Amino acid sequence: MTESLEYPALLRLIEERSAVFRSAVAAAPSMDAPVPSCPEWTVFDLVRHLGTGQRWWAAIVAAGPAEAPPAKEAAEVPRELEALLAWYTESNELLLSALREAGPERECWTWWSAGVSPANAWGVARRRVHEVLVHTYDAQLAAGAVQPMPVDVAIDGVAEFLDTCNSTPAAWPHEAATIHYHATEGRSWLLTLDGTGAWPAPLTDDAAPASASATGTAEQLLLFVWGRLTLSDLKIQGDQQVFEQLIAWEPEE
Repeated sequence: MTESLEYPALLRLIEERSAVFRSAVAAAPSMDAPVPSCPEWTVFDLVRHLGTGQRWWAAIVAAGPAEAPPAKEAAEVPRELEALLAWYTESNELLLSALREAGPERECWTWWSAGVSPANAWGVARRRVHEVLVHTYDAQLAAGAVQPMPVDVAIDGVAEFLDTCNSTPAAWPHEAATIHYHATEGRSWLLTLDGTGAWPAPLTDDAAPASASATGTAEQLLLFVWGRLTLSDLKIQGDQQVFEQLIAWEPEE
């Protein structure tokens, strides 16, 4: 785990970022407006996706340790704006209630259980913070009014993505490599790719030289690893093919 936030702060961020998300949705021209960063999705699809996710993770946390997640409920989602926002608010409250009741250490099913992020309520809360953060960007883009992300949250978002999505014991199928990520706000991370898997860590002075590096603001790096920006949006040094291989990699454990 790197640059983590305390559990109460994560719960506050879920609530705060969700309020910003709702404001962005309300500012969109319509619920049928396209979301440029999510091809083939409308604003309605975006709200349904995020709200359904909040409800599913609430059920996962409430269930505690499990070999598999509960089934996703096929709930009816209202299309009218006011009712849709109320449904999302309820979805978010269900998640927050489950997280509060569970406490940070309660174990639960997660799809990232073999990586660095812990398979517990704290790991779920951290992941949902950044899920809401990035989808708020999507909604703001659809509304034509993108606002800067809080820098400290974006910094943790980069670390969380590496911990959760780029950590695995599945062997890297290419030549061993190291990637350095540099945020202009002063944080840097290392991702090691080799036969033991993919392993992130804060970048230290004695770290192995980079096969490739990416530099940008924390927000740019976060949007890049989430697939919202491309390599051309960052300052890339070294072997760009390493990034291309990482983006295309779908490890099987």
